[in-house]
Amino acid sequence: MCFHISTTRNSRALEKRYQVKLSDDTIRPIMDQPHYHLNGFAHPNVLLIPQQKPEVLAPGVWGIVPENKQPNDIKPYYKEAVKFGGGLNAQSEKVFSHFLYKNSIRTKRCVIPVDGFFEPHDHQKKKYPFFIKDKNDQGLSLAGIYTLIGTYVTFSILTKKASPLFEKIHNIKKRQPVILSDDQVQNWLSETDDEASIKDVLQSPFPDDTLDCYPVSKDLFSPKADSDVPGIQELQYYPELEHFKI
Repeated sequence: MCFHISTTRNSRALEKRYQVKLSDDTIRPIMDQPHYHLNGFAHPNVLLIPQQKPEVLAPGVWGIVPENKQPNDIKPYYKEAVKFGGGLNAQSEKVFSHFLYKNSIRTKRCVIPVDGFFEPHDHQKKKYPFFIKDKNDQGLSLAGIYTLIGTYVTFSILTKKASPLFEKIHNIKKRQPVILSDDQVQNWLSETDDEASIKDVLQSPFPDDTLDCYPVSKDLFSPKADSDVPGIQELQYYPELEHFKI
């Protein structure tokens, strides 16, 4: 699963990397505020690149909402949807059959640029958050799908069965987000609706050896702590995890 991400790169850096343009320059100051930890269940606005306008970088609300809803239905829907994950993730194995995903997977795919993301590791019935990022700090491109609700974009991050690395980290659910290589980004945003081509991207392994993964503070999971701070990405030593080797 992927419910926690980091987005600290400003819009101009993302424009340069992905060769896109921010959809509305007036939102730049707001969207340029760095977020070291975003909790998906707060349904934050996150910059993404939509398939329908792949030359644009636009804000989307994290948590996909059915297209038959109206803008004033979004908040009530999130309250109802929290019991099944809030629409934050979509299982890639079900995207061609699930009522909420099957239309979006063909025509409303998106790329979500992040610095990295957080996953829980379970040890003796206790959870330890891990931060996962690119070894060279280049950021990661996550695959997603979205819907349009009036003027709002609502999106979900796609997940799949864990790789050997993520089986060790996310050792209960054994899932991971779909991470796109640089070569796959344009394919994901292309106009193709060919099921085989889309599945090929979803099922392609992302090289584990290009990722840096380490435990961080349990403040990440604490509702009483301010976890949207630079220190939340720093390595935290836990003696009880000495056995853990990546």
